[in-house]
Amino acid sequence: MPELPEVETIARGLAKRVTGDVIESVWIGSKPEPLKSSARAIAGLLEGAGIERVHRAGKHIVIDLNRGPGKDLAGYWIVHLGMTGRLLVAAPEAEIAKHTHLIARLASGRELRFVDPRRFGRLSVMKAAGRDQNGNLFSGEEPLEIESQAFAALFRKRNTFIKSALLNQKLLRGVGNIYADESLFRAGVRPRRRAGKLTQVELQRLREAIRQVLREAIAAGGSSVSDYVDASGEEGFFQLQHRVYGREGEPCLVCKTPIKRVVIGGRSSHYCANCQK
Repeated sequence: MPELPEVETIARGLAKRVTGDVIESVWIGSKPEPLKSSARAIAGLLEGAGIERVHRAGKHIVIDLNRGPGKDLAGYWIVHLGMTGRLLVAAPEAEIAKHTHLIARLASGRELRFVDPRRFGRLSVMKAAGRDQNGNLFSGEEPLEIESQAFAALFRKRNTFIKSALLNQKLLRGVGNIYADESLFRAGVRPRRRAGKLTQVELQRLREAIRQVLREAIAAGGSSVSDYVDASGEEGFFQLQHRVYGREGEPCLVCKTPIKRVVIGGRSSHYCANCQK
């Protein structure tokens, strides 16, 4: 499932290509699974709307829509890619993939297509008044923006494993399995440590490790370990820099101890028993 760096990469690519364009019409397929909002609500907000901004919120791609240059926001088109979802800009004559669930025809003559073979992705819309009192569309803190004290407060008195806490999108939004493993390794913290037992020093190391890992992954275009490609159909390269994720039994790049794998909350976790305490 695409995590923060992959979604950020796609959002940036889309922003360069479709910001300022206008959605003239929308075709929506018959499969109900991808639709978190009704087909009528999605088409009603998208058709005739201008694309003011494309950005990321957690693991979601958010497209801000208006009703004309300089006008107030009409609402948001929100895309969650699930495990195999893709949001691609295509020429109208390009072959339509079998598992295409939405086509937005743009005034520029191009099409914005949502393709998802496994149908775990979700499409929804929200009116402009849908933000909370802090101006957020979703709960959870942005890991690249959160300050030190606020980060530490997220985990205080929590008895859950730190790996599970990092994957809790109501705490931090956007961090998934790959980048939690990589961040915990760099911070020297085992995934089964209790979140509330981490010291202030360890929590600050972890915060900095998360920020460093996410920024490096964004710069590399994300990790292509399954079906992920960016808005241009290109793969990312950060998987070449993974230090623990997917490396079970291989020697640690720091101390040569074989990387271990455990299952926490139904998710694989990779770590070095020597480097992580």
